[in-house]
Amino acid sequence: MTHSFTYIITFLVAGIALIVVLTTKYKVPAFFALFFACLLVGLGIGLPLSGVISVTKDGFGNIMKSLGLIIVLGTALGLLLEYTGSTTVMASFLIKKLGDKRAPLAMSITGFIVGLPIFCDSGFIVLNGLNKSMAKRTGIPIAIMSVSLATGLLSVHCLVPPHPGATAAAVTIGVDFGKLILIGMVVAIPAMIVGYLWARYAGKNTPDKITDDEIVVNHSGNLPSLLQACLPVIVPIVLIGLKSFFTTGTTVYHGGLSVLFAFGDPIIALLIGVLLAFNCKRSWKRNEISRLLQEATEKAGGILIIIGMGGAFGAILTAAKIGDHFSQSLALGSMGIFFPFLLTSVLKTAQGSSTVAIITAASIVLPLLPALGLNSENGKLLCVLAMGGGSMIISHANDAYFWVIAKFAGLEMKTMLKVYSIATLLMGLTTITMVYILSKLI
Repeated sequence: MTHSFTYIITFLVAGIALIVVLTTKYKVPAFFALFFACLLVGLGIGLPLSGVISVTKDGFGNIMKSLGLIIVLGTALGLLLEYTGSTTVMASFLIKKLGDKRAPLAMSITGFIVGLPIFCDSGFIVLNGLNKSMAKRTGIPIAIMSVSLATGLLSVHCLVPPHPGATAAAVTIGVDFGKLILIGMVVAIPAMIVGYLWARYAGKNTPDKITDDEIVVNHSGNLPSLLQACLPVIVPIVLIGLKSFFTTGTTVYHGGLSVLFAFGDPIIALLIGVLLAFNCKRSWKRNEISRLLQEATEKAGGILIIIGMGGAFGAILTAAKIGDHFSQSLALGSMGIFFPFLLTSVLKTAQGSSTVAIITAASIVLPLLPALGLNSENGKLLCVLAMGGGSMIISHANDAYFWVIAKFAGLEMKTMLKVYSIATLLMGLTTITMVYILSKLI
């Protein structure tokens, strides 16, 4: 049975609206919100219930196969770096080199570096104690310090794997991980700088209430050296990047280069990072390792079921042939990278989660790539980066990360909206500007 564009788009909008309403108003976990959206859209377009379940399982399973190990290993790496105090070592080094007057810049750069393997909310909590102590020592308003740190973390969280949104989008759209990591880091730098500059400007004369609570870093014994702390972050990025750099698509490699390709696989590279992270602590107790790895798998499990159901929703949309309907009814060719950016921005602002926004947007955009003129290798890369920029806009009261910052930094709602929320808007606009410039260069 063939349905009209209006009929299909009505159920697409209804599915997205259901996700937003369930996750924001009724606080339903994103997994169930996406599952109900799959049922609504699938049944609405005429699939039998058994067909909806079959498509949903296939979409869920395909994402699990692609991302399961990457997300688990990435989560484990982040937890190990927190536990061993490696994040504190990196932050202290930057603050020492840049000086107290540039403490906000040091925290922003720290957020950028620490945020590569660690989720933004975890990174902020771990570094909050150091951030507060620097604010007290320098007399710089806590709003400036905290938003500088928060935006540094956010810049890479939205653009660079192994963070779940960027990772899931890369798999869905079909983008090489190494290229996305390298180019994503480059694009994230201007976003980080804009977030820092806005924090310096808007954070002046804000209420400065620094609470006395401190965040305890879970490490015992001596802290690792700077080299030990940095290697678990640098080595995986270098290995994945080198594999991408040498990829030609058809060449068969032998000897040393083939070994490099094996080590450059994201799963092996992250595993090497995890093993290097164990070297950041001199002695380990068996129960410590067991507890940390168990915590990593549990945390990754919660992320994976959301990503998996996002893949299932995408499979339902593919079955609905939404891409064909859009390409026949709208002049998408003139929108290019701006369509995925705007779509992700709307989803992010409406329901709060950057991860859910970019996963949902990727599912919708995938069948539209030819109509958008983004079906080439570079076009797909630009598409994912554009969605990453959209997933920054706008962080406000429906975003869990918004409240992590407000709670741990002790910032009032008015200050958060003025300093942090506007910073995320400017970061997203900066990112899409950078992506547009890249589109003219590559």
